[in-house]
Amino acid sequence: MWGREANGLVLTFHLAGINDQNFLMRDDETGTYWQQISGRAISGPMQGAALKLIHSDELTFAVWKSETPDGLVLKDIPRDVHGYAPKDWEQILPNEYAPVLNFPEHGLEARDIMLGLDAGHESRAYLYKDVRQRGIVNDRLASNDVLLIVGPDGESVRAFHAPGQFFRTPGNGFVMIDDTTGSQWNFQGCAVNGKLKGTCMEPFDVMKDFWFDWRKYHPATSVYSGPGGRIDRR
Repeated sequence: MWGREANGLVLTFHLAGINDQNFLMRDDETGTYWQQISGRAISGPMQGAALKLIHSDELTFAVWKSETPDGLVLKDIPRDVHGYAPKDWEQILPNEYAPVLNFPEHGLEARDIMLGLDAGHESRAYLYKDVRQRGIVNDRLASNDVLLIVGPDGESVRAFHAPGQFFRTPGNGFVMIDDTTGSQWNFQGCAVNGKLKGTCMEPFDVMKDFWFDWRKYHPATSVYSGPGGRIDRR
């Protein structure tokens, strides 16, 4: 999710095309073209400018609703409903379109769903289905101890800057426990019992993306291969 302000202007964006299988946005105010995945202006009067990343979570509606019972949901615009993608578009897409880009390293398929973390000068991708199977992933990226945790729905994933190692535990209103203090933590990254009760971890931005798209725009990315080590880019 990107903020709409750049160089002192509040911008209005529209889908303008595709660049290397990632869509382009064009703002009404200056006619500048922006790359969706990076939030950077790549052509036009504001070329070189960058939008500010706003932290967001990709959750199932059930998890979001349980956490935000009074939250608001954006309604459909009746006149535009015909142009909306179907609800199962993620299942339909691999059969409808063949990606132009192909990065076969790591044994990954172009449309494998990855969870990408970017620490500025180092990035890493995690196979989404593997993270779901593990339930929790402890890792270190650049100088950051990071944690990926699967929510109670078995689908939603959050990432955090983590103080030490964490282990998944079921039930009792929490989903994990740390190995340093034995404190119990929930899916929001906050300690609900133990020595660190009331403490919350800092979120780490995670991007859910196709492998070919993540790899195109993070050419030096590594791929997580489990606690025993990582597969570096070939």
